[in-house]
Amino acid sequence: MGVLVNVRLCFVCLGNICRSPTAAAVMRHRVAQADLGDRIEIESAGTSSWHIGEPPDERSVREALRRGIAMHDRGRRFDTADFDRFHLVLAADYDNAATLRALARGPDDERKVHLLRSFDPLAGGDLAVPDPYFGGTDGFAQVFDVIDAACVGLLEHLTAGPLAE
Repeated sequence: MGVLVNVRLCFVCLGNICRSPTAAAVMRHRVAQADLGDRIEIESAGTSSWHIGEPPDERSVREALRRGIAMHDRGRRFDTADFDRFHLVLAADYDNAATLRALARGPDDERKVHLLRSFDPLAGGDLAVPDPYFGGTDGFAQVFDVIDAACVGLLEHLTAGPLAE
């Protein structure tokens, strides 16, 4: 495993109350397990302004707690200036990735946008993290599993890839 330079990640979904705060919490957990908390900063955001200031969806919080992970992000909207702050901007799905690319000021910003599931080698053809918001609690458990697998792959990428010295 290489030694990471300081890396800033932003996980992004539509409302920033289900998928992106789950991804941020899972990644923080994985980063802490790898003892890399001093090298990787993690935030979450949404592409909409619907839930600014709100806590994560209670169903997401319950699923994370069931697995021993605390969630503490508050809803916020991704802003164009965020491209200056983050090395990677990880979209939950194709629509959010397209919205983020539309916000990009140029190729440097666009190169930072990736689908989160693109880091899961077992993801298959559909790289979207499904939105569990309108479903039942089983959907939140499924989304947690999908996000966890992607975060494991992302951490492997970060420790072995171009952001490692």
